[in-house]
Amino acid sequence: MDLISWLFDAQLVIGDQHILWREIIGNVFGLICALGGMRRKVWAWPVGIVGNLLLLTVFLGTVFNTPSSVNLLGQAGRQVMFIAVSVYGWVRWKQSKADTGTGVQPEWATWGQRAFIVVAMVGGTALLTPVFRALESYEPVWADAWIFVGSLLATYGMARGWVEFWLIWVAVDAVGVPLLVSAGFYASAFMYLFYGAFTLIGFFVWARVRRAQPAPETVPVAAA
Repeated sequence: MDLISWLFDAQLVIGDQHILWREIIGNVFGLICALGGMRRKVWAWPVGIVGNLLLLTVFLGTVFNTPSSVNLLGQAGRQVMFIAVSVYGWVRWKQSKADTGTGVQPEWATWGQRAFIVVAMVGGTALLTPVFRALESYEPVWADAWIFVGSLLATYGMARGWVEFWLIWVAVDAVGVPLLVSAGFYASAFMYLFYGAFTLIGFFVWARVRRAQPAPETVPVAAA
């Protein structure tokens, strides 16, 4: 059996539960990506893309004939979104590393940017919920939409270097854990639970790095 066939068929059996190994491996890649992101390493982005590709096949259950015969369209769609935004983040962090030596310099979002995050999170969820419901995504559909929109905003915030992006992940994980448990994606639910604690640590690490940065120099204004 070749590696691709094994990856699509291999399952971990715990009691009467069947968990795909590609769900486990995909989440491990996601964790490694998060660790790299906390340390502001450029390699975090391509590692995350590999995990996204694996999880995309997991959440389209009826397409890829997984043990769970449901489609989480928000979860699947966010993997595609992750890949697109990760390419942007990869390029942005490589450019930043060439200038500063690290992938990105953490910055606090402005109040305007924070307001945008809140409005986009709530408004995007409201707009996508009927769309996902029409596509027969798993109920409660609003939770699937919330996870999709939050993941998009968090990944974009990470690419921009906003410290607050970690808190968006906390909001995503709080909704994601019960949704994934109810849908039978136990490996992903466990990883979401772990991510919830990890993202809080990441927030404080980035906040500490931001506080340690020297204040920007002000140029005195010459008297008229």
